[in-house]
Amino acid sequence: MIKEVIVVEGRDDTVAIKRAVEADTIETGGSAINEMTLRKIALAQDRRGVIIFTDPDHAGERIRKIVAQRVPGCKHAFLREADAIRGDDIGVENASPEAIREALSRVRSEMIGEEGLIDWEDLIEAGLIVHPEASSRRRFMGELLGIGYCNGKQFHKRLAIFKISREEFASALGQLEDKGANKG
Repeated sequence: MIKEVIVVEGRDDTVAIKRAVEADTIETGGSAINEMTLRKIALAQDRRGVIIFTDPDHAGERIRKIVAQRVPGCKHAFLREADAIRGDDIGVENASPEAIREALSRVRSEMIGEEGLIDWEDLIEAGLIVHPEASSRRRFMGELLGIGYCNGKQFHKRLAIFKISREEFASALGQLEDKGANKG
């Protein structure tokens, strides 16, 4: 049983979560998240803690951002995009129980107001911004670090709020470079 309440987008996500783990969920009803739902999430955060587990797409990221801004201190679980795709549909409901358990095993806690350990120059050197393949490199690194895919500015912010250490960053970057070296 997972102690925290898991915030998901819809009923199908709840079904997928319950196939994978024993947990309670709150459904946002998609991107039309309302005030009552936000109050329920805030109460759950106060009483048990909350894990935000939204789809790895634009709408899911928007919901994650809304909830995180309104309910500080939430934990975050990120599903790899490849684990969430069925046909042309992307979502938690498409993930296997194993992929869901893996994402929940890598939950990250927000550290609001913390100064990042990785600076902008590190991102440039790593080819995660201002690089022709920056987007695909961030996607790979985000999956390795368990912080999801996002643009460069948001990636930098997530490195800070999830307190990614220099060692974690260097290890993931090494795996990225190994992957690149083994391509051809």
